[in-house]
Amino acid sequence: MNRLIDRREYSFIRNNPDLTNIIYLVLSGSHAYGTSTENSDFDLRGTLIEPPQYLYGLSTFEQFEDLPTDTVIFGLKKFASLLAKANPNVIELLGVDEDCIVSITDKGKMLRENTGLFLSKRVISSFGNYALAQLHRLQNALCHDSYSEKEQLKHLKNTLTTLMEHFQRTYTKFPNGAINIYTDAEILKFDITLKDYPVSDFLGIYYELSNIIKTYNKLNQRNNKKSEGHLFKHAMHLIRLLMTGTDILNGKGIITNRREELGLLICIRDGKIPFNEIFILVDEYQVKFELAAKNTKLPDEPDMQGIDHLLKKLYDI
Repeated sequence: MNRLIDRREYSFIRNNPDLTNIIYLVLSGSHAYGTSTENSDFDLRGTLIEPPQYLYGLSTFEQFEDLPTDTVIFGLKKFASLLAKANPNVIELLGVDEDCIVSITDKGKMLRENTGLFLSKRVISSFGNYALAQLHRLQNALCHDSYSEKEQLKHLKNTLTTLMEHFQRTYTKFPNGAINIYTDAEILKFDITLKDYPVSDFLGIYYELSNIIKTYNKLNQRNNKKSEGHLFKHAMHLIRLLMTGTDILNGKGIITNRREELGLLICIRDGKIPFNEIFILVDEYQVKFELAAKNTKLPDEPDMQGIDHLLKKLYDI
């Protein structure tokens, strides 16, 4: 893989002085998942030790992006922060197969060897919420392409209503009926009756509800239907997220390449499984995810003391 970054299109890695201390660089996306084809692009992700001027001066370095090659390289501090938050797109980078590692130093190996420091029950919220958002986007897209406006509104209401169980699991519980979503004269409305409820949890609920509605509105504004191929790929990633999150919660570590389920994932991606069967699969994997969440032995929070100690080693402090 070292030859990949020797290509002309990656000359920015060699010529940009900010990128001289990359400690970990890997292939992400389909190459990492094992679902790539001969036409798949190379998406590079990684982290570096920030140059001294960004550590001690007023300037900061969070990440570098090169859009033409879809390359993102995070500063170590931001990378570690995203890992501690169990960001799905970042945490899976530590679980890629060795043949997907483009570049790694001794410090990169140290980071990879200490993956366990970052794993916690935060995975329940991050992977679960991400998968849920993906599911709603998929449902909304299918709804927009095949339903009348009245049916679309009904679907959106049902989607928002089903979120209540998720909110009860994720945030401070509230009485049944405290948040009621309904339609009146073809307008979506809601009633909220909450007392002594934490503002932070309410803001989380509001954020998730607004994201679903924003996605729905975007779908209504688009001129062209999403191709079925795109939607099937969307469905594949939804189920893959639930698989990966379940393994982490079950103590199996980060398994980015889904070898055991590869046949199923490719069948979904290639449209060989109809959407009604896909939604049944989603329900099955959601049950597995929730069972793993209930029984997980992961700590409530990542080992922040251990992460700080690791960062000091990586920064040579």
